[in-house]
Amino acid sequence: MYVSQIVEPLRVSVVLPARNEEATVAAMVTRLRTDLAGQLHELVVMDSDSTDATARVAAEAGARVHAVADVRPDLGSHPGKGEALWKSQFVTSGDVLVFLDADLVEWSTEFVPRLVAPLADPSIQLVKGWYGRDYAADGNVETDGGGRVTELMARPWLAVHRPSLAGIAQPLAGEWAIRRDAFAALAVPCGYGVEIATLLDIEARYGADAIGQAWLGRRTHRHQSLRQLGVMATQVLAAATRRAGGVAEDPITLTQFAGGRPAPRPVPTTERPPLRELPDHDTTAATTREAC
Repeated sequence: MYVSQIVEPLRVSVVLPARNEEATVAAMVTRLRTDLAGQLHELVVMDSDSTDATARVAAEAGARVHAVADVRPDLGSHPGKGEALWKSQFVTSGDVLVFLDADLVEWSTEFVPRLVAPLADPSIQLVKGWYGRDYAADGNVETDGGGRVTELMARPWLAVHRPSLAGIAQPLAGEWAIRRDAFAALAVPCGYGVEIATLLDIEARYGADAIGQAWLGRRTHRHQSLRQLGVMATQVLAAATRRAGGVAEDPITLTQFAGGRPAPRPVPTTERPPLRELPDHDTTAATTREAC
């Protein structure tokens, strides 16, 4: 199998945020280590309070695994994907951070060099993956039917409030690359708002031309229930609302209905401050690591 070479001299840290992904994470780690041998500065799995064997199988496959709650415990810990990405800055040291969702079932290790390639241009700060996103349910596959929060909430919001970003094919893509220094300057929502917040903040800070896109082919992952997608959409909307000058409570009460009865639930919208604003920040500090 031919795999593109990663742009030199960039040091690339691949980070897989994972929660209860023992069914997929080990295979992802194994393939990354095999196909990109010698090209990665480090490969890290950020384990977000998994109750299954995610941490064990990832470590056995060769990843360096960190429990999110154990990274800088003096700063506390919050649930959510964004928290894992924010804390990954403390345990990595690459020039570029590449984030991949850990629940992928159809994907390619080409994702990494393709995401990194646009960063050969020093003006590019963020690279978003874009792809055909299938929806698989009950044994049937609907081509390009995935990404329901993107199509029903994020893309319409951008069309109304930030049309300059309407050309971003997958604004909520979990596969993206960003320069370490750029990420360290951004506030990071602890939940699912991390992708939309990063996109909006990079444009506000550097302009839309600082955002690249990389074609990744087709991508399939595990899909969530509509109720859980409602939580995701709430966190995405809260992050976007703040960046449009609005106010979003923390937590937000999302009222869903079960059997015709209201079922309110609190949805946290906490954000972490930019890493560089921490009193003791060191954006290059990390634990001892080995090249993959």
